[in-house]
Amino acid sequence: MEKFADEVVIEVCSGSGGNGCVAFRREKYVPMGGPSGGDGGRGGDVVFTVRRNLRTLAHLRGRSAFKAENGRDGEGSCRNGRGGADLVIPIPPGVMLSDAQSGRLVRDFSRGAQADYVFAKGGNGGWGNARFKSSINQAPRRALPGQSGKGALLKVELRVIADIGLVGFPNAGKSSLLDRFTNARPKIAPYPFTTKIPNLGVLSVARAADGEGRDVVIADIPGLIEGASAGAGLGLRFLKHISRAAALAFLIDLSDDGYLGAFDALLAELSAFSPELARKRRIVLGTKTDLPETEGRLALLGERLSGESVFGLSVFSGDGVERLAQDFLRLAEEGDAGAPDLEIEGEDEALEEGE
Repeated sequence: MEKFADEVVIEVCSGSGGNGCVAFRREKYVPMGGPSGGDGGRGGDVVFTVRRNLRTLAHLRGRSAFKAENGRDGEGSCRNGRGGADLVIPIPPGVMLSDAQSGRLVRDFSRGAQADYVFAKGGNGGWGNARFKSSINQAPRRALPGQSGKGALLKVELRVIADIGLVGFPNAGKSSLLDRFTNARPKIAPYPFTTKIPNLGVLSVARAADGEGRDVVIADIPGLIEGASAGAGLGLRFLKHISRAAALAFLIDLSDDGYLGAFDALLAELSAFSPELARKRRIVLGTKTDLPETEGRLALLGERLSGESVFGLSVFSGDGVERLAQDFLRLAEEGDAGAPDLEIEGEDEALEEGE
């Protein structure tokens, strides 16, 4: 089975500050040299940064603990310690950070939150004794220790970001459609569950009216089966990946004798997993219209689903492909216009150094 990591638990800790130094300047021709202890360096921060070339969390699975570098101790001659290097953790777009123990959402790296995020700041370095010199204390023998770094146990969960999510039972034609529209090359074979991980592809399409357009990100989710919302098949693991899609395309295999009940069954599984999924914008695609046994079935499906937008499609012959590209563009643009501004929980709640 292909390796696809979409959820990991990691321990992160920022660097501790370096200790201040107690030192005195003693040189032959420098009378009353005085205190010369330098400050400790600041500890490194824990920073999460989005990398668009990443698609999974597999690079985080090999390690369970991540720690930024500690600051160096101060030295004599008023030399301050070097600051510790930041710990930069790369993540793919669409990651959600939450506290592994309480479940509190810390940060949602979706469309509205792609900038680097400092989760935990490093500890301040301690003051050296040169800081404590005063008119009444000419030779202080006091220095401060560096402040400790801050640690946390985090759950890192990936939810694929796409404009259009393809939903259907196994062998409904989702991977074939993704292969036709994009440069993604999903595995295609005439048996169930050939797709074991979510696949993303980018469709570049221009509006027929004015030639203007945009890229449409399409997600091919592993095929659902009845009972997927309760854990059957692969559905439970991957249903969450269509929760961010702006719209859904339901693919119905017209060559299957149960095609008339397929949409209701799919919608029921989505509703059982999350009522929000069932309320997303959607279209229904009757696939494999090029096969002789599907003749007349598209019209029957349209009558059965009179309240839905139902179209026919054949990836093999190209029937309906151009129209579908325009429909995907329209749905993606409607999603852009209707998407609310994201409120990021915990944006100002990065772990600060102690006072």
